[in-house]
Amino acid sequence: MPGMEDPNFMRGVTLLCQHNEEGALGITVNRESEYVLEDVLEQLGLECDDERVANMPVYVGGPVHPERGFVLHSNDRSWEATVDVGDGICVTTSRDVLEAIAHGEGPAKFLVALGYAGWESGQLEGEMRDNAWLNVMASADIIFDSPVDERWEKAVSRLGIDVATLQPAGGHA
Repeated sequence: MPGMEDPNFMRGVTLLCQHNEEGALGITVNRESEYVLEDVLEQLGLECDDERVANMPVYVGGPVHPERGFVLHSNDRSWEATVDVGDGICVTTSRDVLEAIAHGEGPAKFLVALGYAGWESGQLEGEMRDNAWLNVMASADIIFDSPVDERWEKAVSRLGIDVATLQPAGGHA
């Protein structure tokens, strides 16, 4: 919601990747970090000859475990630890996807993030009841094809409302 004051999530677009009785895990897809993909690949001892790929931004996936890497990608290929999260979007946490990307054999579309957003059991449900979040269906085109600075507005527009008319706090009927 526009009134979200937590700087980790203010105007954030977070893809919910897992939700069960233990809690929830999401990856924020519109916060670029200070790193580029080459920095991550070098940490893993991998070289990338494709300058375009090497200079791709790495995203701040969330405030939890910022040393953990996640690759959100199109569903055209699968790796050791790939999970389908819907609408043509997968998440992989294993090194093999980064090796493939470094060698030009990775997924057609991808985004690399460090860290994640995590909620304990019932926490996200409480935040939803308190109107802290807007909820829209996942969209591969927003994640992979939209400029990073337009992702929040495009996600909100999926609700069929004008962002400018949103109030900072929600109500209950």
